[in-house]
Amino acid sequence: MILLQNVRFQDKPAHILVSGERIARISREPLEVPGAEVVDCSGRAVIPGFVNMHTHAAMVLLRGIHEDLALYDWLNGIWKIEAGLDRDFIYWGTKVACLEMLRSGTTTFNDQYWYCPHARRAALEMGIRPVVSFIFLDSHDPELARRQREACQRLYDRTLEWGEEGLFTISIHSVYTVSEENIVWANRFALEHGLRVHLHLAETVQEDTDCRKAHGGLSPTAYFNSLGILGPHVIAAHSLHLDDDDILILGEHKVNCVHNINSNLKLASGFRFRYNELRDAGANVCLGTDGAASANDMDMLAHMKNVALLQKAWRGNPAEMPLKELFDCATEHGARALGLDSGVIREGALADLSLVDITGTAFLSPAPMAANLVYAARSEVITDVMVAGKWAMRGHVIPGEEEILSGARSVLSQI
Repeated sequence: MILLQNVRFQDKPAHILVSGERIARISREPLEVPGAEVVDCSGRAVIPGFVNMHTHAAMVLLRGIHEDLALYDWLNGIWKIEAGLDRDFIYWGTKVACLEMLRSGTTTFNDQYWYCPHARRAALEMGIRPVVSFIFLDSHDPELARRQREACQRLYDRTLEWGEEGLFTISIHSVYTVSEENIVWANRFALEHGLRVHLHLAETVQEDTDCRKAHGGLSPTAYFNSLGILGPHVIAAHSLHLDDDDILILGEHKVNCVHNINSNLKLASGFRFRYNELRDAGANVCLGTDGAASANDMDMLAHMKNVALLQKAWRGNPAEMPLKELFDCATEHGARALGLDSGVIREGALADLSLVDITGTAFLSPAPMAANLVYAARSEVITDVMVAGKWAMRGHVIPGEEEILSGARSVLSQI
């Protein structure tokens, strides 16, 4: 057991007892727990761990390779490089990504990248919770589509040996990279095996235009809906270029829509994410960083600030994206999308949490801690991270960092 003494919780002093993987007790009065490891958290606040709902983690090693390009041009360059990547690249790249995510308070990430068993192993060794996937990306080639279906079945059979550590999903890359046959097959396979589906949706104007031209005027959302694949099991990254009918469809089917603000801004894909409309329609809105090759960092706190600022700016209303909703999108909503009892500081919930140093200048004012954390601080104020009751970072220290950097440099020297 671990007892967090004298920690700020919801702007008041508290004492939090962690037992096993879960939060056992939250008290405003001091607790005495014989045998517990006592951690004095004076000068620290506690927040839920962030849930990064859309990543390509190992792409952190491709950061900055293709700059100042629109999405399709960027993708064409990236895909040529990815053709030469191997499992060692994915393993060490994922470890580097985990370093960055842990330092910025992320406790779970939802990944869509190659060699996923090696990404999963890397993450579990780092103490962070991974959600990895088999990716369908057949470029409308029937033979490749067939081979991917067979490979998906083989990988799923392998995941049955994984136990409860880490989660597995099915990724349908996008409407423009996956054949209709595989879209339907992959979704059916996911439903039959109780898996979630992770896809890119409505990321660019070109995607929308091309889809309508190819599918009788249907938008990407309407096209996926016509195939019967949308539902609460679907995690739709980007969800950016949506008309009113699209929003009604996503809300009706309780789809989990992931806002990736920095990637969308940097690739000039767009910035008018229709958060209010999606929320009100019934969709579950989450946040993600996307890969560091497009967004250039995996810092959820930095992305949260931009999400809020852009919502306020393009709608012309400073009351948009209030702090509680912003935090819910970055924590509880992502956990809900993945079926995790996490993303909240609550008795009985998984002990996924971060400690924040509130002794610096960013927190001197009497404002709520959350306001100063998002709008004034940097992720360096996050000092400790716990995942399922185990410390993954203590006092800014993550075990094995030098080995990770050395391994990353080694695989980079070979590409």
